[in-house]
Amino acid sequence: MSFQAYLDAVETKTGKTPREIVDEATARGYVDPSVKAGVILEWLKDEYDLGRGHGMAIVHVVKNGPTISTKHVGTSGPHTDASDTLWLDGKATDPARA
Repeated sequence: MSFQAYLDAVETKTGKTPREIVDEATARGYVDPSVKAGVILEWLKDEYDLGRGHGMAIVHVVKNGPTISTKHVGTSGPHTDASDTLWLDGKATDPARA
């Protein structure tokens, strides 16, 4: 599953775009470098019933922004992403799907 696919699945499960969830995390102070991933994962599990894999995709964006490593960009296989920049504003508005 690509990184973007994880975020799309989070949107499907929660009804919120990744950006909306990141904004909530920001409002809770989770962007602070001292906040550990486990704290965010617990919140995501309690609030949205997200498992670890999908939760870690959100943690990455909360802590690092929408840019990912180019390691899987343009490769073949199940973990390939089309870009090193993730789309956070919802599947329906993703220009890559137009």
